[in-house]
Amino acid sequence: MPEMLVEMDQEDVDIPSRRVLITGATGLLGRAVFKEFNQNNWNAVGCGYRRAQPKFEQINLLDSVAVHEIIRDFQPHVIVHCAAERRPDVVESQPDAASQLNVAASGNLAKEAAGIGAFLIYISTDYVFDGTNPPYKETDIPNPLNLYGKTKLEGEKAVLENNDGAAVLRIPVLYGEVERLEESAVTVMFDKVQFSNKSANMDHWQQRFPTNVKDVATVCRQLAEKRMLDPSVKGTFHWSGNEQMTKYEMACAIADAFNLPSSHLRPITDCPVMGALRPRNAQLDCSKLEMLGIGQRTPFRAGIKESLWPFLVDKRWRQTVFH
Repeated sequence: MPEMLVEMDQEDVDIPSRRVLITGATGLLGRAVFKEFNQNNWNAVGCGYRRAQPKFEQINLLDSVAVHEIIRDFQPHVIVHCAAERRPDVVESQPDAASQLNVAASGNLAKEAAGIGAFLIYISTDYVFDGTNPPYKETDIPNPLNLYGKTKLEGEKAVLENNDGAAVLRIPVLYGEVERLEESAVTVMFDKVQFSNKSANMDHWQQRFPTNVKDVATVCRQLAEKRMLDPSVKGTFHWSGNEQMTKYEMACAIADAFNLPSSHLRPITDCPVMGALRPRNAQLDCSKLEMLGIGQRTPFRAGIKESLWPFLVDKRWRQTVFH
């Protein structure tokens, strides 16, 4: 009989006591955040909506009753709010829906988090800045050029007004292990890179800092773990990759990583005229997190190879690598 009790105690030890809720867990960033916490002794629950799988809870973040209930039932110590409408052109064409998700739902989540004393990390963007005077510190005055940047900035304000212990984490353009190439503005270029029989125009005006979702996920976990020990960890933070590249330069780096030609890629140095306005260079200064000992940076070439090799059309390359 005593042996039975020992075994039951062992079972209990294996369930992590720290609980984290991740919104947008079916998205590119959310999947990485879920995985990072899950693999580092956190009890992670993910919510999704359109793409919700058995693995994740299906929650409409605009349904405040549903949000209240999952938070009340799970009692998370940390909430990472990844869910957003992140496509600038979609925000411009559907401003009300985008504002509901990016602003109203974020403010409500902040209120609910405050109600149970949970630490909320709200994911924001470098697009809160106009890109005329980089690099940008957390204390610099935002001036978003497009409606996406405006809604995310309003979301930041809604979060901090409803929850003074929350954190805002601003990040730039993301890439990682995508389910479809369209999931990231970086990986979506891969087809243009691969089909070298057709010349492709690539933006060579906007300065970007492609950032791996695994690195952002690590930053979220490190920030959460630091906060569990130190309640002064709150407010606004910046994280970013440190390799400055235009889309043209990213495309060339992708071509190089897979030994593909890049002579068909054409750099376009003019300011883009189509779609939502974009900041020229909204480089984020990340020294605040670095001073806390928080951060991780995967080199672009290594990260992009890991993300894109399943989408490589040329089967000969796979054979040279794996045989």
